[in-house]
This record gives sequence, C-alpha cells and structure tokens, in this order.
Amino acid sequence: MTRVDLEEILCRIIELEVERRDLDAAIRAMTDQVLCEELQLCRLKKWKLQLKNQITLLRMQLIPDIPA
Repeated sequence: MTRVDLEEILCRIIELEVERRDLDAAIRAMTDQVLCEELQLCRLKKWKLQLKNQITLLRMQLIPDIPA
C-alpha cells in the first residue's frame, strides 16, 4: 500500500468520524425532545452503526498482514 493510499484512508476515516459525531449529536437532540419520531431516530441510529462499521473496516486496512 502506498503512502497516498494510506493518506486517503486516514482522511476518509476522519470524515466518517466527524459525520458519526454529528449523527450522535442529532440523536441526542432527538431523544431530548418530548415528541420524537421513532422511525427517524431508528434510521439515524442504523446509519451511525453503518458508519462505525465502515470506520472499523478502513482501520483494518491500515494494519499490515502478518504471515502465520
């Protein structure tokens, strides 16, 4: 993997982490409301989980393969 590839992966991880933090704030704001749409809240939580999974997969790409 080249240096450019690593930098692209790191930049993408940062973008996804920012998006995930923003989603977390939106979820907290929705749960603080007396009347919140459960379907929308569920979708945001699912999206947040998908972002977490994408971040994990990208971080795994940064770890070099070690022969057994």
